[in-house]
Amino acid sequence: MGLLGWIVFGFFAGLAARALMPGRQRLGFIATTLLGMAGAFAGGWLGSVLFEGDFRTVEPSGFIGAVLGSMVILVFARWLGRR
Repeated sequence: MGLLGWIVFGFFAGLAARALMPGRQRLGFIATTLLGMAGAFAGGWLGSVLFEGDFRTVEPSGFIGAVLGSMVILVFARWLGRR
């Protein structure tokens, strides 16, 4: 997938994660896109840990994994913001 594909994929994954999380997230277009892209890698890492993949590499996940990874990042950011 090219760079433009990753940007579009990250944006939609970030949008879906923000829509599924309760409360208000004050994120713009770029932050939402970066959230989705980071969520794809976090979801890939979580998938490799949970389903006995290769632990030495981090691979991007599918859309559901990207959304779940983005939600984990949002929860972690909220936790850090309250401290």
